[in-house]
Amino acid sequence: MPMLRLQGLSLSYPDTHCFTDFSTTLEWGQHIGLIGDNGTGKSSLLAMLAGLMPVQSGHIIPEGELSIGHVPQHHSSTRSGGEQVMDALHRALAGQPELLLLDEPDNHLDSRHRQQLQRRLAAFAGTLLLVTHDDTLLEAVCDTLWIVRDGTIQVFHGSYGDYLAEQAMQRHALEARADALKQQQLAAHQALMKEQQRAAHARERGAKSIKEHKWATIKSPAKLERGTTTTGRKRAGLAEQRRELTQALEACRQPVLLTPRFHLPATAGSRGPVVQLRHAAVGHAHPVLDNIHLTLNEGERMQITGANGSGKSTLVRALYGETCLRLGGDWLTPAPRDIGYIDQQHANLDPTHTVLEALRARVPDWNPGRCRQHLADFLFRGERVVTNRVGELSGGERTRLALACLAARVPKLLILDEVTNHLDRTLRQHLTEILAPYPGTLILISHDTAFVKQLGITTAWSCDAPS
Repeated sequence: MPMLRLQGLSLSYPDTHCFTDFSTTLEWGQHIGLIGDNGTGKSSLLAMLAGLMPVQSGHIIPEGELSIGHVPQHHSSTRSGGEQVMDALHRALAGQPELLLLDEPDNHLDSRHRQQLQRRLAAFAGTLLLVTHDDTLLEAVCDTLWIVRDGTIQVFHGSYGDYLAEQAMQRHALEARADALKQQQLAAHQALMKEQQRAAHARERGAKSIKEHKWATIKSPAKLERGTTTTGRKRAGLAEQRRELTQALEACRQPVLLTPRFHLPATAGSRGPVVQLRHAAVGHAHPVLDNIHLTLNEGERMQITGANGSGKSTLVRALYGETCLRLGGDWLTPAPRDIGYIDQQHANLDPTHTVLEALRARVPDWNPGRCRQHLADFLFRGERVVTNRVGELSGGERTRLALACLAARVPKLLILDEVTNHLDRTLRQHLTEILAPYPGTLILISHDTAFVKQLGITTAWSCDAPS
């Protein structure tokens, strides 16, 4: 007997259609991975299952009383993001839930805590519904996938690796069919050309015979036209098959990358170090890190590493210009106006602003048309979208908006603190495409090893063993 039945669930917003008429069951002990692009309703679906959001359409029917644990994406605390996530997970598991709902729990976690999370979830005996963009976690923990795409939710029974393998097989089979169909279309086109040429020659011979008062020994025009029409119909049928096949290919293809026209060229800078710290210390009332010696030259890319709570975010906030965190030493940094900074909580974005107002706060001299065009380049398109409040955006959308604001006033130094958190696979690829050719100076905090490798980091500085 299933623990939970979903019947005809639908979710939409004024400018977004998420999914329609989703029906399935959650079985006892099932571990489900919920995947899809940002803004497709994954967090909302978890909130509905947790009883924190009303069901728009359809029914959620539990089989008796269920104990539910829910860890949402966002947490509010002065502690590090990783510590907050692990604390929230401990509290949820302490209640021994039968159904555990986790919304991107791997965000902010260092490698040690990611491994702990993976072990705990793999060993969890209850039913799990997990939203994550981490392929490794999906593969290790989940036996079923719910894929949100194109206004539907598809259920796949198997691991994430099985899903990718099946997608690849489907693509291969469809591409083979597409190649064969292309050859058929070419043959049909050539046949049509030959029929039309024969018809044209026949008409010429017929006209000549009439002129010379001879009986034309040729096919009748009606018969020729029927041949041309038949070939044309065959060609049109092949074109329709081609359209259907293209749609099928798109359905099983990895999401198409929508590359916006946004660039982050470095501003001209003077020679010499961009950042230089000597005997520096950072912290609040007491130092978290001290005796810091750090130099970063023009165009270099540095990763700041360390365990959760080791002081990484405190250090980059001090570099950004929060002078109250500088507890001593010599500091050489660019002026605050020449530093771009995206933090874990997107604190630089006013949640009461609309998307359009957030950009205009960055570039008050731009006219509304220029602002809208710039936002469209970052995939914020349409009146409803640009008038959304920042506080109502998903984590990935806020990151994209923060990048749009930075690109409007190009920074000399770019500081990114766990910027891949909340981003779906498509947006991670977008982010890599933007930052890979960026010629400015970059400081990065990230536990996403694939992302770090793609950015071509040139040096690393550890908070665990500063020198």
